[in-house]
Amino acid sequence: MTVAADSATGAASLVQSVDWLAIAPPVIAASVALLVLVADLFVEERRKPLLGYGAVAGLVAALAMLVPLRAGDRSTFCLTGAVQACSYTADHFALVIQALVLGGALLTALLSIGDTSKLPAGEFWFLLLSSAAGAALLPAARDLATLVVALEVASLPAFALVGIKRGDRRSSEAALKFFLSSVVATAVMLLGVSFVYAATGTMHLTEIAARLDDVPGQLSTLAEAGVVLTLVGFAFKTAAAPFHFWVPDTYVGAPLPIAAYLSVVGKAVGFSGIVLVTVIAFPSYADVWGPALAVLAALTMTVGNLAALRQSATRARSAVRLLAWSSVGQAGYLLVPIAAAYSSDAQIGSTVAYALMYAVVNLGAFAVAALVARTHPGNRLGDYRGLYATRPLAALAMGFFLLCLAGLPPGIIGLFAKVTVFSSAVDAGLGWLAVVMAVNVVIALYYYLQWTAALFRTPEPSPASDEAPAAPVHRVPAPVTLAIALTAVAGITLSGAPQLILRFATLSLF
Repeated sequence: MTVAADSATGAASLVQSVDWLAIAPPVIAASVALLVLVADLFVEERRKPLLGYGAVAGLVAALAMLVPLRAGDRSTFCLTGAVQACSYTADHFALVIQALVLGGALLTALLSIGDTSKLPAGEFWFLLLSSAAGAALLPAARDLATLVVALEVASLPAFALVGIKRGDRRSSEAALKFFLSSVVATAVMLLGVSFVYAATGTMHLTEIAARLDDVPGQLSTLAEAGVVLTLVGFAFKTAAAPFHFWVPDTYVGAPLPIAAYLSVVGKAVGFSGIVLVTVIAFPSYADVWGPALAVLAALTMTVGNLAALRQSATRARSAVRLLAWSSVGQAGYLLVPIAAAYSSDAQIGSTVAYALMYAVVNLGAFAVAALVARTHPGNRLGDYRGLYATRPLAALAMGFFLLCLAGLPPGIIGLFAKVTVFSSAVDAGLGWLAVVMAVNVVIALYYYLQWTAALFRTPEPSPASDEAPAAPVHRVPAPVTLAIALTAVAGITLSGAPQLILRFATLSLF
């Protein structure tokens, strides 16, 4: 009887309770994805647009579930023994990034409604929601297994979304490049994760941090290799140079809303992973990853901005290419506070603040690009000349977004965010990196201001081309207008009250 009772007690101690409220945001996104896929089997073709509105409702519900979690003190899937470690933690860092990725997915969905007539609707919305669910899971992951699974759940649907335009050679080529680069990144990262596990014997990030301080001498090389390879894998995901080569072709070949999604949500996923493994799992190796990330940051911002300068106004899809290279340059800025975190993890707040600013204004820029693409499918930079004469509000919004990215008034939030990132480098003793960043900000001013000025110039007659005839202005779907309005209002609000996001730079998020 005693043995049976002890066995029952031991079995009970292995049962983990699930905090359903804590995991509600990614679960809702995943559940709605399945519902949309099943509903697609029964919905008539003329009612397919309803699936898009269902996806939007699901993302709004997932965002709403962040409100009761705002205290940031919930964890679940925790070990029941003497070791106190959890696999899922809804702390402030996780909640802010979840708000960013779900909000980004929501704006992507708004841009996609009315633009999926030539795409398989059910599959499109299922893939978008599935990727959003993985992206929402990743910042809350606190063990390597959950981290890898969340990363792949976010990435695998994205491959299909990039190549979802059937019969489009450019789309297929973009998806192939994206897939091959991501597979290499995943393979390298998994090798690094396996080395870390072999050296420490645990998957939980907090336990890894404790055990890396006392790795036996014969395993120290293995542990160091694991740290480096894991970071290299995430560098691919964030499009940090020299692992950025897939970005321009992927953005150009993908449907424009998906390019916007990758530029914001894809980057948020990669940067979240880097933050988690460096600050939580590998703090004892800060002397290794700190300088490495600083070099990557300098190289990434320089490569991105110099490539953006080379974009021709008459080249097809040059507007999307410029936004793609701009996003590479912005990734360099986002890496600066993470590199500075080798001295103090308080610097991570600067990356979060900058990421929030970048997400709002970059999605807004892509929203205007999606609007222009409806009348100019070539989406050349030259197509934006004189936009103010035909679409004054869209031109004003685009000018504001570009000035925010450049860090110039009236885009006050862009200026303040850059100053915050610059300060993090100076405070960490990375003066050389601050100088490189300052030079790159000046370089970026040229192409951002050139594009902004073109919006208000006298329009020129377009040369004869094989583009489709211009569509009437009144045919622009209301969701696209709503996406532009939301991002514009958010950007203006943040410029008027920058403390709304800059306060994250002074808070402890973990």
